[in-house]
Amino acid sequence: MTSEERNVLGGPLEPCGTDPLTGFYRDGCCNTGSEDLGSHTICAVVTAEFLEHQRSIGNDLVTPMPQYRFPGLIPGDRWCVTAVNWLRAYEDGAAAYVVLASTHERALELVPLEALREHGVDVPADPTGLGAD
Repeated sequence: MTSEERNVLGGPLEPCGTDPLTGFYRDGCCNTGSEDLGSHTICAVVTAEFLEHQRSIGNDLVTPMPQYRFPGLIPGDRWCVTAVNWLRAYEDGAAAYVVLASTHERALELVPLEALREHGVDVPADPTGLGAD
């Protein structure tokens, strides 16, 4: 894992979320490596529909699991999800939104860029500039 990690748009990988602290390595980014067998590479903004879909396929993202430093998610949280599970939700019509600048390029090994773009949202890393002047 290096600071040269790239996103699906070819730029530097931006942080996904720190509240709750996400990422396979719990570093706030969707970094990946050989230990990350699930490829937690997609920065999702989860919806109630996505969370219910994940629970229906055996991936409970709502129940806190402190032993894994997992707080449980609520709609609107940003979380690094596995490419396989996101793709399954996409195919089932329940895909979460995707922050493309924070989605690791390795997600493209499993998920087409067009599918990610279809659900892409632009969430700046520093939202302080969004206020009225």
